[in-house]
Parts: sequence; structure tokens; C-alpha cells
Amino acid sequence: MTSFSEVIQSEKPVLVDFFATWCGPCKMMAPILHDVKGALGDKVTILKIDVDKNPEVSAQFHVQSVPTLILFRHGQVKWRQSGVVQARELKEIVGKFS
Repeated sequence: MTSFSEVIQSEKPVLVDFFATWCGPCKMMAPILHDVKGALGDKVTILKIDVDKNPEVSAQFHVQSVPTLILFRHGQVKWRQSGVVQARELKEIVGKFS
């Protein structure tokens, strides 16, 4: 199994969705992320991290609210935003760092 820190070291952008099962806006992100993955394919890796099951990773990146989206490349945070982000905007952001 690959660790979180290994995955975010990737050459290609890694979009991480920090979410919670009880969070309404988080549920809205699922189809948006599906759309982004469908459009960008192998240009991006998308990970979903449940903050309740992974409190140490959430704390490491100071995730205070859900959903929080963080884009990594080579292990560095390139972009982050809390709240629902539309697919068009996510595609543009990932494109900037591809």
C-alpha cells in the first residue's frame, strides 16, 4: 500500500478532497470530482480523505472545514480551497499545474 506522503510526491498533480460522510457540501463534490477525472483522465490523481478516519493527515494540513480541496505536486501544496468548487474551475486549476 502506498502512503499518503508517497502519493503526493507525484510528478503529476494530486487533488485531495478532505471530506466527512456527514457533510452535505462534501456529497456535492463527488459528481464534480467524477466529472474532473473523466475530463482530465491520467493528467491528475484524485484522492478522497475522510477527516474522521484520518485525523492525523487532516491535522498535518490544518484542515479546519470540509470539504477542503488541496492540490499537490512534488509534495508541495500548489492550491487549496474550502467549500464546493465547480468542475470547470477545478479543471483550470489542475491544468495550470500539469
